[in-house]
Amino acid sequence: MKLKILDPIFSIVKIPPTEAIPSWAASSDVFSITRTSEELSIVCPAECLPADEEFKEVEGGWKCIKVEGVLDFGLTGILASLANPLAENQISIFALSTYNTDYLLVKNHSIEKAKFVLEKEGHSFNNI
Repeated sequence: MKLKILDPIFSIVKIPPTEAIPSWAASSDVFSITRTSEELSIVCPAECLPADEEFKEVEGGWKCIKVEGVLDFGLTGILASLANPLAENQISIFALSTYNTDYLLVKNHSIEKAKFVLEKEGHSFNNI
């Protein structure tokens, strides 16, 4: 499988579910916003977070691995083929899926190890 490590460092922010979606949340090319009855989760490049706002719950320092190409809904095991070897090597992830593909966020300090593990499993990275 072809993978690509995206350039930005990402943050994951949790805010109350009743809050409005802040404008900064959607101010980049790649972001994810998920609302449930329990929370509003925002994943975006760290540079998008407003400097004048203090968040109670934010986890920074994530790199994002994108599965290249469009994945058919009939395919099975794509995420597992990435997540399982990382878990076996004590690399935690935050997974996101879109209509087209999957993304894995890995802590910045583990990205080189994650790349090594995934390449060992037969995946290749398409970074320029």
